[in-house]
Amino acid sequence: MEKPFNDALPVLDAIHKAGHEAYFVGGSVRDRVMSRPVGDIDIATSARPEQVKEIFTKTIDIGIEHGTVLVLHKGGSYEVTTYRTETGYTDYRRPDKVEFVASLQEDLKRRDFTINAMAMDKSGELIDPFGGSEDIGRREIRTVGEPADRFGEDALRMMRAARFASQLGFEIEGATFASMKKSAPLLNHIAVERKKAEFEKLLGGRWRKDGLEILMQTGIVDYLPGLSGREADLENVINLDMGNLTANEMWVLLLYCLGFDKPEADLFLRSWKMSNKQMALLTSHLFYMKERMEADWGVSSLFQAGKDAIASVERLVQAAGGNASNETMEKWLSEYEKLPIKDKNELAVSGGDLIRWEGRSGGPWVKEKMAAIERAVLLGAVENNQLKIREWLARCNQI
Repeated sequence: MEKPFNDALPVLDAIHKAGHEAYFVGGSVRDRVMSRPVGDIDIATSARPEQVKEIFTKTIDIGIEHGTVLVLHKGGSYEVTTYRTETGYTDYRRPDKVEFVASLQEDLKRRDFTINAMAMDKSGELIDPFGGSEDIGRREIRTVGEPADRFGEDALRMMRAARFASQLGFEIEGATFASMKKSAPLLNHIAVERKKAEFEKLLGGRWRKDGLEILMQTGIVDYLPGLSGREADLENVINLDMGNLTANEMWVLLLYCLGFDKPEADLFLRSWKMSNKQMALLTSHLFYMKERMEADWGVSSLFQAGKDAIASVERLVQAAGGNASNETMEKWLSEYEKLPIKDKNELAVSGGDLIRWEGRSGGPWVKEKMAAIERAVLLGAVENNQLKIREWLARCNQI
């Protein structure tokens, strides 16, 4: 048994010792079958939540009303969930009623796709009642049971299907795909934050072109903020060589292909309920990308952008067909490293120094003069030394 599962075996053993069933389930089992790196380990059990809490000394109630308890064991954390069935999805997202059951198969039956509806016992034997391993062999995403039922229970599953296609390179099975087209309007009931989480995972997938095409072919795109009617712009994105762009870089590329200026980009990103921090990052990179598509980096822009942004923008410009390559990235990063300062705080003088030297109160003049000093230091007109800067100011009749 591989390390992630081996580390979790004592949790299974403890549940077994208490007289209950317990199996590994979900994405970790899927990834093991696919020989992919295994992440979080989830466990399904016949034990009720209160029984799980009695077995282990360190637990956290993270979703106990739905049967989930987080078990902490030797530095690891494992979600342990009681077998359950779910009924009544009036909001097309969460079950109105959760009922604990004693059957593993009944628990697997409620899951979204066959590739996620497999379990594995402590010896590594696969329990696969819905043919998930066969679908993995076919590289196919198929719902457990009737697609319309699964999407009616949780409309976000349609975006999950597109996201798995992006991450795994799988195709969506015919009936599942047809149901996505028919059920797409149900996404109107889903919170933007949840759509954003799935969309960002899709943008970060290796086969994101396929994922984006699925969103358009199924009509899901019409229920995503700011993207309805923008299929032509999305096609432009798909036709680019996106290489190894990150999800954030994909957001910037999307903004660029949508032709947004900063106010339009702000409105678009705000409609996705994006944090101010992420918005600032993306619009900043969009600005530098547009500048770089037209001209080389200057000393000031290298300084203002910083190392990470320079590398990111070079990848974006290359993806968009601009004058950039791995070689230009190395060149501009090298130029950045040659800058005498990398941050405003590295300047040898402060606003307080200027106020003291001139003997007058602060005001806009301080900011203007500090900007002039910063530029002079960056251009090599003066050494970043307090005495040298004061002498330079005197020579320029600035004090």
